[in-house]
Amino acid sequence: MIRTDKWLWAARFYKTRAQAKEAVDGGKVKVNGARTKPAKEIKINDLVEFKAGWDDRAVLVTALSDIRSGAAEAARLFEETAARLQNRETARPKRASLGPMPNGDRP
Repeated sequence: MIRTDKWLWAARFYKTRAQAKEAVDGGKVKVNGARTKPAKEIKINDLVEFKAGWDDRAVLVTALSDIRSGAAEAARLFEETAARLQNRETARPKRASLGPMPNGDRP
């Protein structure tokens, strides 16, 4: 099993492990519907919900890794839920009108 912050970093949702840990500590990450801690071990089939930039993401863990690799390899670690993917696509035009994301809100 892998730490939550390490998995989020390896899956390329956050640029650094420190940013992933900060998001978890700040309550922006839920595992199976509950707030979590950075050291909580994540398992296959866990539902991970978090905020990444403007988006609220929900992904199902399909594989575990604590090594950060290329985007294609990282994409194999998760599967995005259909409902959240649909919400993200419908919100895309609205996000475009908001302009660039403020630096303080970046994941």
